Amino acid sequence: MADSKEKLFSGFPTVTSQEWKDRIVADLKGADFDKKLVWRTNEGFSVQPFYRKEDLAGLKTPDSLPGEFPYVRGTKKNDNTWLIRQEIEVNDAKEANAKALDILNRGVDSLGFRVKASQLSAEFIQTLLNDICLECVEVNFTTCHKHMVELAKLLVAYFQEKGYKAEAIRGSINYDPLSKMLRKGKDLSTFVATAKELIGVLAPYSHFRCINVNSVLLNNAGAYIYQELGYALAWGSEYLNQLVEAGFSVEEAARKIRFNMGISSNYFLEIAKFRAARMLWANIVKEYAETAGKPTCECAYKMAIHAATSEFNLTVFDAHVNMLRTQTEAMSAAIAGVDSMTVSPFDVTYTTPNEFSERIARNQQLLLKEESHLDRIVDPAAGSYYIEHLTDAIAQQAWALFLQVEEEGGMLKAIQNGTVQDAVNASNTARHKAVSSRKEILLGTNQYPNFTELAGEKNPVDADCGCSSHSGDAPYKTINTSRAASEFEALRLQTERSGKRPKAFMLTIGNLAMRQARAQFSCNFLACAGYEVVDNLGFPTVEEGVEAAMKAKADIVVLCSSDDEYAEYAVPAFKAVNGRAMFIVAGAPACAEELKAEGITNFIHVKVNVLDTLKEYNQQLGIK
Repeated sequence: MADSKEKLFSGFPTVTSQEWKDRIVADLKGADFDKKLVWRTNEGFSVQPFYRKEDLAGLKTPDSLPGEFPYVRGTKKNDNTWLIRQEIEVNDAKEANAKALDILNRGVDSLGFRVKASQLSAEFIQTLLNDICLECVEVNFTTCHKHMVELAKLLVAYFQEKGYKAEAIRGSINYDPLSKMLRKGKDLSTFVATAKELIGVLAPYSHFRCINVNSVLLNNAGAYIYQELGYALAWGSEYLNQLVEAGFSVEEAARKIRFNMGISSNYFLEIAKFRAARMLWANIVKEYAETAGKPTCECAYKMAIHAATSEFNLTVFDAHVNMLRTQTEAMSAAIAGVDSMTVSPFDVTYTTPNEFSERIARNQQLLLKEESHLDRIVDPAAGSYYIEHLTDAIAQQAWALFLQVEEEGGMLKAIQNGTVQDAVNASNTARHKAVSSRKEILLGTNQYPNFTELAGEKNPVDADCGCSSHSGDAPYKTINTSRAASEFEALRLQTERSGKRPKAFMLTIGNLAMRQARAQFSCNFLACAGYEVVDNLGFPTVEEGVEAAMKAKADIVVLCSSDDEYAEYAVPAFKAVNGRAMFIVAGAPACAEELKAEGITNFIHVKVNVLDTLKEYNQQLGIK
């Protein structure tokens, strides 16, 4: 049978990569291969349009098996299961407990409690965790950094009172002073004493982590993927180094660190990011162990990863599209083999999520498990030449950034110098600019908005640390976490709440295909500011079109035709409008300069900055 298979396949000619490329170049009919098909990522490396086995030559990522060092293919050998986490904002312990018990029966197996420092007491913990089997469920806590040790002691007392086995308790306390420095600019550089006490209190609980790397903050601030990974590694290395210097073994320190990472909408690169993260972190911890000259259990090399869907790309308008974004993000993390995951409810940008939105968020993960069975397949990404290449490429970029931070003196020093904040804020600015010019698309916000949607009572929710007990000047720079859609949303809300919603009338004339295409483009363009748009089938003369626009009480008249015909139609249409409405030409015709000489100043096309143009139009229309 084997021989017959060999003969069968030997009947097919071998096709080289060059032959494939030659065929593609021929099909491009003279177009430049690199410009047309090679993708230059924001991470600084190029992605080819196809990959073959030979492209893996020299790569180390495919060499290991699942569950084996350096864990690029995952930390588990038998399955790909992950924990489904839901976050609970605790205002009342009894109500939060009832909610926790309810969602545990709906597929959740990891709870995230956000508690106020003023609530902490033995009675509060007992009420909050009542009837929750902590040997069956992962529990995670966030509170004010000044009260983390108090929380840890209360939890340990509760664990002991209930008689739980220490090795059965899983979860975390979210102590991460570096994230507080990035978010609030506070000086928390002397954190080692608190970290030592936390680890000491929780020492018997080997699966309960208390030192966190919240690089999800960088993701939510619009950082590029290599930046999140590179800084996360430096972040973890900073904690590891300081804890080892404080007297802990590498194993003791590493096994108390958890990474909370974001998931952006770059589907394949996010899969590669998590694979690269495990590989690089394993090598970092191993290097620390070898330098210390002490044997370390390989379990310490395993990176503990909690993944959370990004908030940077979530929107207030057309918010149900957020479900599409978070679903692909969740799939990336699931395929990549994370340990646990939180999916943000689709309405989190403008309200406190309700039962429906939280149920949908839970079910998004349940679908990946119960219907797609991604939890049953070890390393679902295995065998993809493309993902192996991305894993190696993103690892190289992130490692270069990690080394750069180390050369500066480590993550703490880089934060104190403002280097990290400057780099991430520059990425935030660049991505906002890309969104404003539609180089980065946010469906429903800067492209294909819902023409009839009104925000009503919806208002964007600003992120808050949840802690009001701190005061004083902040000595360090902070991270800008404004969402990608924030400026478009502010513009659209300005229009809606001005009480004056402009009506944009499409004056379609001439070439059928071009006028339809230009009208569709213009409707999408102007609706991004919340304008009412009126499309038309076409008019025989510009005079009839203008008359119809005036009858419709249009505030804006958009001339939609072909470039060649604008020389004939634009000036007569402009004169017919005669200042009764704003006049716009859809396109960038060769005769644009001649039209400008006649007083026509407004042109919309793919090369203009959508946001800046719409802001200018709002000013012209008196919308403030």
